[in-house]
Amino acid sequence: MLRSVLFTILLGIVFLIVESTGYAAGILHPEFEYILAFFFALSLLIDQLISQAFRNNREKFVQFYLSISIVRFILSLIFVGIFLYLDIEDKNLFVINFFVLYLFYTCFEIWGVYRKLRAN
Repeated sequence: MLRSVLFTILLGIVFLIVESTGYAAGILHPEFEYILAFFFALSLLIDQLISQAFRNNREKFVQFYLSISIVRFILSLIFVGIFLYLDIEDKNLFVINFFVLYLFYTCFEIWGVYRKLRAN
């Protein structure tokens, strides 16, 4: 859980630096804070679920992890769909920013799961 918080803080600092230098136009969507907050909340939830699944039943961990991945993907589609339905400006940039963060958080999550599995 602490790693998720630190990872999100690091990404937030990088985004704020990019935004403060003036290079954010065309790179960062104005609603990037909402995207970052969504992934932060989602990563905390997934981290708790993975920890609980790893403690309770290691034999069914793979099935549980795949189920969590599907739920994360569906929640992500719903999040993007809501923002696109609200007719935000620069939809393409929003979707690109969202899926770049989706990739970062997915890689970070896989790295964390790999570390847990490797340690045990």
